[in-house]
Amino acid sequence: MLYLASQSPRRRELLTRLGLAFDVLDIEVPERREAGESPLDYVRRVARDKAAAGLLRAGDGATVLAADTEVVLDQDVFGKPRDGDDAAAMLRRLSGRTHEVISVVTLASGGRTAEAVSVTEVSFAELDEAEILAYVAGGEPQGKAGAYAIQGRAEAFVRRLSGSYSGVMGLPLHETSRLLKDFGCWPEASAPRMEPVAR
Repeated sequence: MLYLASQSPRRRELLTRLGLAFDVLDIEVPERREAGESPLDYVRRVARDKAAAGLLRAGDGATVLAADTEVVLDQDVFGKPRDGDDAAAMLRRLSGRTHEVISVVTLASGGRTAEAVSVTEVSFAELDEAEILAYVAGGEPQGKAGAYAIQGRAEAFVRRLSGSYSGVMGLPLHETSRLLKDFGCWPEASAPRMEPVAR
């Protein structure tokens, strides 16, 4: 049985798009970057910790999918904002800059673990103070890494994106589907059907 170890409704929605049956494990692990830990190593560790916690909860025979996504600018990891002031401060730093969104997906079952990494570059337009305050007041930044949701109103902030849109949302579907296939968790009957293209 496949389990998604996540509290994120966005990850649930994205995994559903792949057409696979799964159950959800509502797990929580500490998300604190250690001294000297690179942003990528931090995201990798949190994804592994989530998968391990999911395996403990699900028991024998389970396959657990977990992921972590963080916004990175100037080697600083932008987690979820503490409050509105913190969200506004993050958006001011992201304004007019190009940042990275790192998503790591970990798949674990028994003694086997595999991972996939997605790094996406996102360029924001210059945001004026009124835009930032209006966006924060709408409540969308809460619970979102980097204080924005690309699938929401913040999509209007994005001038350019290079990489995985779904990865910025929280689960890179291309990398996730390849990982599931390599792991043997992709029955042929569940694979998306491609329509023939006329030549």
